[in-house]
Amino acid sequence: MSMDLTFLGTGSAYPSPHRGASAVVLRTEGECWLFDCGEGTQTQLMKSQLKAGKQNKSAGKINKIFISHLHGDHLFGLPGLLCTVSLNYSPTQPPNCVDIYGPVGLRHFLRVALELSGSQLVFPYAVHELEPTGDQCPPEGLLSPTVTQSSESLHPQERPGRTICLEGESDCYLLFEEKHFTVKAFRLFHRIPSFGFCVQEYDRPGRLNTHLLKELGLTPGPLYGQLKNGETITLENGQVVKPSEVLEPAIPGRKVCIFGDCSSLLGEGGLKACRGADILVHEATLADGFQERAVEHGHSTPSMAAAVARSCEVRRLVLYHFSQRYKPVSLQKDSEEDDVLELQRQAEDALKGTATEVSLAEDFLTLPIPIKRSN
Repeated sequence: MSMDLTFLGTGSAYPSPHRGASAVVLRTEGECWLFDCGEGTQTQLMKSQLKAGKQNKSAGKINKIFISHLHGDHLFGLPGLLCTVSLNYSPTQPPNCVDIYGPVGLRHFLRVALELSGSQLVFPYAVHELEPTGDQCPPEGLLSPTVTQSSESLHPQERPGRTICLEGESDCYLLFEEKHFTVKAFRLFHRIPSFGFCVQEYDRPGRLNTHLLKELGLTPGPLYGQLKNGETITLENGQVVKPSEVLEPAIPGRKVCIFGDCSSLLGEGGLKACRGADILVHEATLADGFQERAVEHGHSTPSMAAAVARSCEVRRLVLYHFSQRYKPVSLQKDSEEDDVLELQRQAEDALKGTATEVSLAEDFLTLPIPIKRSN
């Protein structure tokens, strides 16, 4: 199964001619999962290789959306994106439900935006809300229940969603488990409650030892498939063959972790969930020299992101959510003091002595996530 990440927006605060607001797409075969949806995401999607609209149905394949927190540069594009996807929905395409995950208050926001604009969708949607804890932000950042609470009346296309609470044992939120993936959320500290997300692919069975199977008198067929699926089989001569006897070591599943805005992780859940990640996407809004200002506003610097990457022993750290003062490398001029490459150098310096690779995200950058080799 192929897997890749495409960055639609890598800037903070607002979309600019140089950087879109936060939005990242994780694509697997047949599906696109969107992480955050800042203002202008639908335009970025149309410009990208994913291409929304009739030319390409990738936008219609967005069936899961994850919102890290309720600041506008991560949220304001959501109602418009859903409406655009609906307008370009193929009449031959079955109307699958779009599942949306995010903090408490997201359900009310989306319901009001769609109702007040008279928007109708051709597909159903459900909002699953994460219940934050009181220590995820300063006291003034906690929203009153009178603001976040929605009425019992659903939007015509809305389906009932779940309220997901923090699990004490794992210190994470279990969002869902499906055929290929487990997806969890974990707590971050920001000016308002913020979350990160961990997508864990299940391990793949190792290759069959066909040489040994031939020695046992087996030829390719249904019994191969049963062994591959972990089933013990019995041969015609009565010999029992266990999968562990004929399968090579399992191929480890890939892991992708995407952080929302934060100045720190809360608890141990996020560190455990992200350990050994193939890719860790972490904000680096300002350079190390502005750390005090960054933390004051609930943000991180490259060295702060690197500290998380080091603790989690990740393979690649990808920095994003840059202040608009940092232009993309292709637009950088020698005379400009705010060099985005300096952010990469600061993270690399903080990760010296590790095997972690550091990358800078740019709008429309696509990073493939290759299948691992078996140990």
